[in-house]
Amino acid sequence: MGAHGLAAVSLRYFNVAGAVGRHGERHEPEPHLLPLALAAALGRGPELRLNGDDYPTRDGTCVGDFIHVADVADAHLAALAGAVPGTHRIYNLGNGRGFTVLEVLEAVARVTGRRVPFRREERRQGDPATLVACAERILAELGWKPGRPTLEEMIEDARAFHAGRY
Repeated sequence: MGAHGLAAVSLRYFNVAGAVGRHGERHEPEPHLLPLALAAALGRGPELRLNGDDYPTRDGTCVGDFIHVADVADAHLAALAGAVPGTHRIYNLGNGRGFTVLEVLEAVARVTGRRVPFRREERRQGDPATLVACAERILAELGWKPGRPTLEEMIEDARAFHAGRY
């Protein structure tokens, strides 16, 4: 039996970062670059492992797209409001511009006032040199675009969350 007239929307997130007040990310073990870099800079975690510095990118490190968690929430609301019965739409969520790992570490240093200690290691198998979202479709169809696109905003919000300042 088929379900007719249902609306479906799939959202593909890229690197979600930041926090909103007391709502942020905590994982054990932590796999994400921004929280690991913050912890290393603030002396709350080990030095960061920089996996590969020989990629064909502007500084040799991987390029990734980051999106603020509040922008992801806004995209969910836009997707719900724009869902069309009988259709399934798929949207990418990202800023549409990438940041290298070294650019992320520089942004963490600017926000915290502390250098991120790191050690260079070999590439991880399977890591792409560049992975950046094309979010043009969700902008065109639903009018959504990131409202907090800077790394510094994401880092400051994550830092406030981890410091309990909300």
